[in-house]
Amino acid sequence: MSDFEKYSVIELPRNVVVGHNVLEGIPKDCKRLGLAKSTLLVVDEVTKDIAGLEVEGYLQDAGYDTDMITIKEADWETILGVGNLAKETGSGFLMGIGGGRPIDVAKCASFNIHNHFMSVPTAASHDGIVSGRASVLVDGVKKSLEAQSPIAVVADTGIISKSPHRMLAAGCGDIISNKTAVLDWKLAHRLRNEDFSSYAATLSEITADLLIDHADSIVPNTEESAWHVVKALTASGVAMSIAGSSRPASGSEHKFSHALDAIAEKPALHGEQCGIGSIMMMYLHGGDWHKLRDALKALGAPTNVNDVELTREDIIQALVKAHDIKPERYTILGYHGLTEEAAEKLARTTEVI
Repeated sequence: MSDFEKYSVIELPRNVVVGHNVLEGIPKDCKRLGLAKSTLLVVDEVTKDIAGLEVEGYLQDAGYDTDMITIKEADWETILGVGNLAKETGSGFLMGIGGGRPIDVAKCASFNIHNHFMSVPTAASHDGIVSGRASVLVDGVKKSLEAQSPIAVVADTGIISKSPHRMLAAGCGDIISNKTAVLDWKLAHRLRNEDFSSYAATLSEITADLLIDHADSIVPNTEESAWHVVKALTASGVAMSIAGSSRPASGSEHKFSHALDAIAEKPALHGEQCGIGSIMMMYLHGGDWHKLRDALKALGAPTNVNDVELTREDIIQALVKAHDIKPERYTILGYHGLTEEAAEKLARTTEVI
């Protein structure tokens, strides 16, 4: 009798549509996917005008019944409210249109009510536009939750290229931080016998290396730059789907970022914090942290406290507390983390403070 008992489910987007003026093709994309003729669009005040009303118009012209909800926060109460509205209106699927909040809310609400979800990003600031994870506020604390993977991703490079370059650079920071995430995963595999997917890890690393090696080509306000970053974010999301977890793209640098979210009065963007964290975590791994820092600089992403509104104390305290974030996930920080003295030395050595 075989002792092989492994089991996994890989959820990948069936369609990834990236390019110029692709929003007008959404009704055809929905039809091709066999989605219901009714949908709930989740937007915020900004993305409603950027793309929400346009998408709603295309869908209504094609005979779709649409409802739209404008959210303010990505918190558990909002997620429950969106899920209840989707059930009340009989929406066949949900569509998140925006940056982080509308997409995170839509994917979590879809997960809760067992419905399909389509991701329509208006900025490329993090890999959540493709992944089956969401960062939301639960009882005032930001947590990473399992969510519905998108059945499709539709990214209009014309819209994304017009978003602030800071958003695009943050997306690059999120991708570049895959380098330390994979190192942490390999460490956990060696020391804790954690399941490891060489396929997912390789895809994640290659994606990060491509951005690092071509950082100079990612420039503001060009659709080609938006194209490359969205493709990279998609590949990162696929790596997570293959792994069945966020391991290929989330390690000690993400713990650091989540600790900053809880500590800092004015946290930076998620991808910005992960990029800064990856510089320091690469140093701890004994890798070429200079290469990561130089790539982030070339992209216009922050590399130290002078580039964002974080303080020296924020950085040090986040380093000290980072190991307590998702403690079951083993990383270079171990189970006991850094002392305050070691954290300050690390931040100074890597020129983060």
